[in-house]
Amino acid sequence: MSVSSSTHTPNRAELLSKESILELLSDAEVGRVSKAEAGPALAADVEYIDLGHLDRGVQRTHAALAAMPGVVPKDALEEATWKKILAKLAASRR
Repeated sequence: MSVSSSTHTPNRAELLSKESILELLSDAEVGRVSKAEAGPALAADVEYIDLGHLDRGVQRTHAALAAMPGVVPKDALEEATWKKILAKLAASRR
């Protein structure tokens, strides 16, 4: 018989994953992110995170970029959600 603990301490990989970031988004934000992925381009000087490269943290466009799948632009999110993402990124680096 195995005994499992109800107090699970997540490791770094569990703290920071594409899924853990997407769980923070509201339905409306998921819709806006989906539109941004399918849209024409990200404007210059836009902060974003790349869900495929979370280890790079927050990035900023220096010129307009073609729309990229797996990118979450800051302007698609509510400020409170962006702050939660930043906190999760910071916690994964500790």
